Amino acid sequence: MLVIRDLVKVYPGPVAALQGIRLEIGNGMFGLLGPNGAGKTTLMRIVAGLLEATSGDVTLDGEDILGRPERAWEQLGYLPQEFGFYPHLTGEQMLAYLLHLKGVNSPGGMKALCASLLERVNLTFAARRRVKSYSGGMRQRLGIAQAIAGAPRLIIVDEPTAGLDPEERLRLYRILAELAEDRIVLLSTHIVEDVGVLCPRFAVIRQGRLVAETSPSRARAAIEGMIFEGETTPAGLDELHAGRCVTQAILVEGRNRVRVYEPQGEAPEGFLPVTPTLEDAYLVMMRTGANGGSAPAGGRS
Repeated sequence: MLVIRDLVKVYPGPVAALQGIRLEIGNGMFGLLGPNGAGKTTLMRIVAGLLEATSGDVTLDGEDILGRPERAWEQLGYLPQEFGFYPHLTGEQMLAYLLHLKGVNSPGGMKALCASLLERVNLTFAARRRVKSYSGGMRQRLGIAQAIAGAPRLIIVDEPTAGLDPEERLRLYRILAELAEDRIVLLSTHIVEDVGVLCPRFAVIRQGRLVAETSPSRARAAIEGMIFEGETTPAGLDELHAGRCVTQAILVEGRNRVRVYEPQGEAPEGFLPVTPTLEDAYLVMMRTGANGGSAPAGGRS
């Protein structure tokens, strides 16, 4: 169990990056959803033992991460948002180098371990290709390979699908889902689809505060009957933005197709009720603080 209690991080300025985060995360995939700059990466780095907190507690299976981060490193796999590779090395060489830095060994030898890890992330075919020739998704899978070496108890992945094409994203989804079967996988992302596909539970962070802790189905159910969709003119769209909570506004065949959140069920003229999506629920949480039935910011359900 990963337990985060009253976690605060204040940078010089002062800038409060985290303001009293409280979470309890068991085995499986847990999502941390929020916009860029919300504090997700700061939280990931503190949990990984790479950044000091201003105050609070973080424990992994009862072990103090903040006080003794070196003990957590033995149980941790980490894929940061920006992961550096040496482009002239092959995938196999790069992985072996990273495992050497991490102090990971195998009774069968480094070559056999690298081969096993590359097979698990579907990179055997590219083991002898230089990393500079890898696609973005292949580099992410190579990063996952080093993160899972040593059978870590906790795996942290920060924005793993950003910039990936749909096919590579699906490959990464399958790998992450498999990893979450017998350990804690903490997924930080600003992409709502990532959470909807992978995470039975997730938390929403806004400006360093916990807005909600819930599940995708519960978040959608909380706004059932409150999302309406219709068409409007450009001028009408401006009016809707000014007076209502717009969760989506797109062009369809040159016309403005708009979804709005109306908690009292009073829809604009011509708008009809529709089934809420997780993106609707997320945007409602971000804009109104409504949180799908979980506790207020900083609390738990």
